[in-house]
Amino acid sequence: MAEQRGYDEINLNVGCPSDRVQNGRFGACLMAEAELVADAIKAMRDVVNIPVTVKTRIGIDELDSYAFLTDFIGTVAERGGCDTFIIHARKAWLSGLSPKENREIPPLDYPRVYQLKRDFPHLTLAINGGVKTLEEAKQHLQHLDGVMMGREAYQNPGILARVDGELFGRDTPAADPVAVVRAMYPYIEAELAKGTWLGHVTRHMLGLFQGIPGARQWRRYLSENAHKPGADVRVLEAALALVADKIPQEA
Repeated sequence: MAEQRGYDEINLNVGCPSDRVQNGRFGACLMAEAELVADAIKAMRDVVNIPVTVKTRIGIDELDSYAFLTDFIGTVAERGGCDTFIIHARKAWLSGLSPKENREIPPLDYPRVYQLKRDFPHLTLAINGGVKTLEEAKQHLQHLDGVMMGREAYQNPGILARVDGELFGRDTPAADPVAVVRAMYPYIEAELAKGTWLGHVTRHMLGLFQGIPGARQWRRYLSENAHKPGADVRVLEAALALVADKIPQEA
């Protein structure tokens, strides 16, 4: 499954283990077909002028040796021309576990990903899986070129407001979460005009105030009201009133 992230990258996801994905012969099952993945990467690179990257696991089922992983990375890099990989530091079980369980039950093996960078120093390697804090990200960046946050960034998007300062030393003020919500209004109003329900947008914003008093009320109010017919940005304003005056000055 290939996805275009914005307009600057196409990512081939060879990490998803769901049955539906396997039935279409893509996702994590393709780790067993490194040459096919390499050919797909090359075909995409031949017709686009933006990077084509790969997100993968460290193994699948019983194919979880370090030799198997290095063969996969080496083949896709050399034959396909891919120079950037995002490595989810868990193997995937193609049967017996749900996609959710595959994100939690197979143990994380960060040292194996670190070893990959030592063995492929010319490649750009980022790590994914279980990263919950920026301090953890800093530790990974001592060994690798990048860190991908998935669930934590979704459940606690405010963490991204601290990335520039804590990871890159930039002297930029942290984003005001209330201002972030209101900056969404033009987009939300445009979506509402197309017939999109407010709840389809706001369900992705529920974690914005995590750790701030009133966050539970914010989530509850949106969950109870954003799905109602005619709901618009006034629902967001009412939800903001439950939390806005509780935000610490430094937030």
